Amino acid sequence: MTPTISIVIPAYNVQPYIEQCVRSALGQLREHHELVVVDDGSTDNTLALLTKLQESWPHPNFRVQTQANQGIAATRNQCILAARGDYIAFLDSDDVLCDGALEHLDRAIAEHRPDVIAFNFSMWHPNEAAKTHDVGLVYPAGVMRDPEAILINFMANRHMYVWAHVIRRDIYAQLPEPVFPPGRVFEDVATLPRLISLCTSLLHVPHKIIDYRQHLTSITQSISAKWCLDFAAALPVPRQFLQQRAVSVAVQRQFDMMTAHFYLSLVKSSYQLPHAIGQRTRAAIQASFVANQFGDYASLLAASRAGQVLSKDRAQDARMLAELRSVLTGNLAFHLKQAASRKYKMWRQARKLRRQLAAQQSR
Repeated sequence: MTPTISIVIPAYNVQPYIEQCVRSALGQLREHHELVVVDDGSTDNTLALLTKLQESWPHPNFRVQTQANQGIAATRNQCILAARGDYIAFLDSDDVLCDGALEHLDRAIAEHRPDVIAFNFSMWHPNEAAKTHDVGLVYPAGVMRDPEAILINFMANRHMYVWAHVIRRDIYAQLPEPVFPPGRVFEDVATLPRLISLCTSLLHVPHKIIDYRQHLTSITQSISAKWCLDFAAALPVPRQFLQQRAVSVAVQRQFDMMTAHFYLSLVKSSYQLPHAIGQRTRAAIQASFVANQFGDYASLLAASRAGQVLSKDRAQDARMLAELRSVLTGNLAFHLKQAASRKYKMWRQARKLRRQLAAQQSR
């Protein structure tokens, strides 16, 4: 029997989280589902835990595959190749599938069989419960069947997580291999807009499906020049794909607005880098951002003010566009403010991390 849904998990050195993640899926797994975990050459106890879980599972619909370490994008590609289901549902190896998630997805597939199912999730802070909050995507009710409207609404939501979208396997098959560009992060940014642009039906399931774990870690450990430059490398992939598909001006404007939000967030994060490295990095990502916009800043601003860009929060879009002007014109006040703000945030994050680690060690 062909599975209805393949839950696929790319895993690498996630010993503290993998058992909770896998058990959250196994607890809901039925005979018409399959669970596939691809271990990307873990060097900790991840594979041993996976092997133990698989050996204790009495059915053949849970498989573990291994490969030499190749990175997240290559592992996602292997997950796609390993999946046999009609739909592919990614689950990151440190996240949790919420209770009832597969039941909600099963119902959506049985009733509508859309090309893509979008759903809500939570920003989950296990160590700071008060910060945990739900994130609800905003789509029209019912099944959307206008490909342009699907793409515009998707980009207006600006949540570029492949795991927040359950997509038909044959949609993945329409992209050339490798589906996710290997060797870099921001693989979702490069791939998800292309997948959604191929979909002719979308259903939003207004239920929380995944708890997206927010790690107890220092910001300084996650941001690097390469991390920023990978974003610059990701942008041309969906931009060129959409251009080849001759998308409408409305889609082009929405793409520009979406990537402008991502770009500005990246610029702000880059201020934690050492001064000279930060300068070079910002210059490189700005060049990529400008080159991969369909229009220029003035046309995007005019379209936004005229209501020609779909917005989920017009005040937020207006603030972003004002700050974007400062970035593109090299405004010194913006530069100084961001440098000071980022240093303060890094200091505060480091202090919080030290306190939480001390509390854990004292237990």
